[in-house]
Parts: sequence; C-alpha cells; structure tokens
Amino acid sequence: MFRLVLLFFPLFLFSNVLKVGKNEQYKTIKEAVAAAKSGDSILVYAGIYKEGNINITKPLSLIGIGLPVLDGEMKYEILSFRANQIRLKGFRIINSGEDDVLNIGAVRLYDSHFSTIEDNIFENNYFGIYIQRGYRCLIQNNKITSTRAKSQERTGDGIHAWVSEEIWIKNNYIEGHKDGIYLEKVIGSYIYGNHSKKNLRYGLHFMFANDNVYVKNIFDNNNAGVAVMYSNNVGMVGNQFINNWGDANYGLLLKDINFSKIKNNKFSNNTTAIFLDSATKIDFYNNDFENNGWGMKINSNCMENKIINNNFVNNTFDVSTTGSATMNDFKKNYWDKYEGYDLDKDKIGDIPFHPLSLYAVLVENNPAVMLLFRTFFVDLLDRTERIIPSITPVNFVDEQPLMNKVTT
Repeated sequence: MFRLVLLFFPLFLFSNVLKVGKNEQYKTIKEAVAAAKSGDSILVYAGIYKEGNINITKPLSLIGIGLPVLDGEMKYEILSFRANQIRLKGFRIINSGEDDVLNIGAVRLYDSHFSTIEDNIFENNYFGIYIQRGYRCLIQNNKITSTRAKSQERTGDGIHAWVSEEIWIKNNYIEGHKDGIYLEKVIGSYIYGNHSKKNLRYGLHFMFANDNVYVKNIFDNNNAGVAVMYSNNVGMVGNQFINNWGDANYGLLLKDINFSKIKNNKFSNNTTAIFLDSATKIDFYNNDFENNGWGMKINSNCMENKIINNNFVNNTFDVSTTGSATMNDFKKNYWDKYEGYDLDKDKIGDIPFHPLSLYAVLVENNPAVMLLFRTFFVDLLDRTERIIPSITPVNFVDEQPLMNKVTT
C-alpha cells in the first residue's frame, strides 16, 4: 500500500517550506518558485495573484491556504508543469487565455510524471487541465466549470490527456466545456467517480485509447454522454448515462471498438441509450435501460456482441438495427414488452421474444413514420409481424427471456 501511495503523491519528507502572501517572505509565486529547490513546498496564502504564466521546472508542492486565486486575465496559460513530481492543491484558477492552435488553458503538464492536481476550483478557462505525454499522474477532487463559450469551437475540454499512460482521474466535477474528459492515445488509465454534466459535446471521449477503465461516473445532460472511438479493451462498469437528449444524441456511442465489457450501468432518459457502429465482441451484462427513446441502436456492421442479463423497461424501442440479419447474441434479458408465459416456473419465458419490432424497422428507414406512434395501426403491424415475420430478422431473438427483472 505504501508503494502505491508513493506512485501518486510526491513525498518530500526533508523539504523546506516557502511562504507567499501578505506579511510573508515572498510577495509573488514566481519569486518563491525561483528561490525554491527541488522537493520544496510553497504555501500560498489567500489573495488574488495575477502573474501571467507561472513556469515550474523542478519538483515542487504548491499548496493554497484559504483558496488563493490565480487569475490568467484571459491572456495566459496560468501554470505550466515542466518537471516530474509537482503537486498543486487548494487553488481557485480562473480566466485562462484562449488559443485553439496552442490549446492553452489553466494548467498544462508537459512530459510530467508522478504529478498531482487535487482539491482545486477551475473557472472560466479555455482548457481546464491539459496533460501531454504524462505518466502516472493523479487528477482528483477538482471542480472544473466554464460559462465562457456557447459553441464547441470556442472552448476546450475540462480535462484533456494526450499520449499519456496510467492517468488516474477521480472524483472531479466538470461542467460547461467541449468534452468533460478527453483521452487520445491514452492507455492503462482509470476514470472513477467523476460527475460530467452539461458539456457541449461529450461527457467523456475516448480516441485511440486502449486498455482503460471507467467506473461509477455520472454523465448527465451532455450533448452526448460518452463516445468510445477506435479503441480496444475498454471497461465500463457502474456508470450512469442520464438525460442526454437531442436529435442525434445518445448515452453511449461505440464506434470501431472491440473486446470491451459494459456491465452494471444505468441508461435512463436518453434519446438513444447505446449506439453501436462497427462494434465487435462487446459484452453487455447487467445493465438497466429505462425510459429511453431507443435502448440500443445496432448497425449491421456489428457482430459477435453478447447482450445478456440486462433490463429493458419503458423504452419506446428496446432495439433497432439497420441490417436485415443479426450476428449478435441476445440471451436471458428482461423485456417489459414480453407477453409470454412460464409454465414450468423456472423464471424463463417458455416462448422466445423478438425485441425488434416491425415499427422500429420502419422508423429506422423512414423517420417520418414516428407520426404514427401509439396508434392502433402500429399495434396491428407489430402483432402481425410477431405471428408471421416478414421484414424483421428471424434470428433477432432472445430465446430465454426472463420473467423478472435482473437484480445485482
């Protein structure tokens, strides 16, 4: 355990302590950083500090006392980490500069290893925290919000990591950025307990990011909850995807992703809970799909996915597809639309359930058909299709539908 602590928390047991603020030995943070030696701690007392860019090139701990404010005056990258084992704690960091070429923001880590950013408030910044080529860095317990931009093009991400490894992002609140958390070419990282809300694009976005896990996060009312693209071996466990509404919005987008697991998640009040495009060999276990427009939209280029022991409750459409055949396995799911029986009392329906309705197929090919929603004509079409299938794929079926909801 002690070894794990050393990985993420720089411990400077024999360091000096320098103090910045009113009636202290240094008037500015830059003066204290220049005077400090590797491993020193700098205590910064309450006040407003407008010092442009503060460049840190040695291992230091920068600790705020009374929530001092670092103000970038809408001009500067406020803090630049250019060394390993830098710790930043207890600051309010506001008003970074804006540059969509240099991607500047409040705090940027340049090739920094074993650094920690925790217990800070970030407000009105372009990027909140930007990590490039980071290794074993910890970002936790920060509040990162922005109201400065009304479009995706005029703001950066709350937490952005690029070409990094073993980044831990834990228990942060992120709101009002382009993506709440963006990971590109990031491997072996752990995203836990974050609340990503009202971001302009995605709550969490993976691009070419393999072997990562995200657990017990909340993605609420973003343009879309999470997008996982061009990635392999991603674990998605115990998250909530809620209130992601819009014409092309979804709780979770899976595009060109393989060999991943999606378990114990809640998908509620989304236009589309999960949209799959070229997703292969994904395991979906013990997830709840409730009160969505579509539970799952599965393109015809998806195959060898397992959808087992999930609950589908009160969705307009439980499943929809663009193909005429399915190469995915539905098994032992609970469907509230199932009207079968269980004569042998084994809690499994005695007749198969076909979750793909004819109406869902018609809407997929012609969205204007939604005008007929909840009409007698639609009910008649679906019941006729169940008796004499003609358009829906015969093998799109759950052979063992559950009579009761799955509990975990």
